[in-house]
Amino acid sequence: MLKRHLIILLLFVTALPAAMAQQYSFKLAKLKYNGGGDWYANKTSLPNLISFCNQHLNMNIAPDEAVVEVGSPELFSYPFVHMTGHGNVTFSDAEAQNLRNYLISGGFLHIDDNYGLDKFIRKEMKKVFPEHEFVELPFDHPIYRQKFTFTNGLPKVHEHDNKPPQGFGILHEGRLVCFYTYETDLGNGWEDQEIYNDPDPIRQQALRMGANIVSYALTQAL
Repeated sequence: MLKRHLIILLLFVTALPAAMAQQYSFKLAKLKYNGGGDWYANKTSLPNLISFCNQHLNMNIAPDEAVVEVGSPELFSYPFVHMTGHGNVTFSDAEAQNLRNYLISGGFLHIDDNYGLDKFIRKEMKKVFPEHEFVELPFDHPIYRQKFTFTNGLPKVHEHDNKPPQGFGILHEGRLVCFYTYETDLGNGWEDQEIYNDPDPIRQQALRMGANIVSYALTQAL
């Protein structure tokens, strides 16, 4: 099981010398789930976010993302797991328990609604934490005030239903274990520019917010 002190040891290794540049400190992973939803969406988003974090936060993250299944013991190998999609999500009881164990022992899950995920993920995360609800985080929460400051919360990347972007969290024993970004499309903003042709200022805001999430997830264990 992933232990908090091991996570800290893993995550806070300083950037390695240039001669050892291929020895990365850790990897980020994308969550593969069942139910038919497109867990594989936004193929260029995580690599671009990783590159941004390495450049602007002086991190040493492996450039290629991993893919990990909800029920796999390999989940515990990754300090930060990203989940996205448009459609249905289902967690078996064993998968929900595995995800719970991962989160309460130091892991972090970022869920980004790519439009259409909301009604499914809320139900499935209730299997993971039946005792908790998603709560909207205030704009003065530290996740909005890492290297980059977002005084009005999440940036808006793409419009869907004329709703404001919202950031929800699941807090277990006072610790934010899951951050859910809704009506913002952050992952689309991380994609290669030619995919959506978003203006660069919008993409930069999306990447900065993504970097804040990664930074917060990796430092809150201290």
